[in-house]
Amino acid sequence: MSQSEHRQHPQTQPPSLSVANAYLLWCLSLVGVCGLQRFYVGQPLVGLLYLVTFGVCGVGQFIDLFLIPGLVDRHKTYLRGRYLTAEKDPDLSPASGRSIHRLLQVAKEHGGVLSAAQVALYTHLDPQTVEELLFEAQRLGYATVFNDPETGAVRYRFDV
Repeated sequence: MSQSEHRQHPQTQPPSLSVANAYLLWCLSLVGVCGLQRFYVGQPLVGLLYLVTFGVCGVGQFIDLFLIPGLVDRHKTYLRGRYLTAEKDPDLSPASGRSIHRLLQVAKEHGGVLSAAQVALYTHLDPQTVEELLFEAQRLGYATVFNDPETGAVRYRFDV
């Protein structure tokens, strides 16, 4: 694949990371090259610090023995989020646009304040879709979350 084709079709899968590779990089600290595991898990500044301070005198390197699995998992999660595509994102589908429109219309008809149960009742959507829709409305700035002062129930205030 040429470089121009690669730019037109960006990679949709994150690079694979493994705990074993991180531990192999950690093993290089036994010969004085410390911090490479931190570069591997996306923490270049800490990796550089470890590199110039010999793993902060070995203490940081020792602690990393126990932290590596969590660091790799956290970096995998971060990379998965970066490689989401528009085709896989349910919030960008046309049906979601109609649902948001319907949600805003229902909010307008009912005074601009609704609970999740009321949204499900008035829109006839399943609870999972309602949660996704309310999250999307918050993300877009259409709704804010607050607690009802009398009951403490979670409510959504819509700017309609």
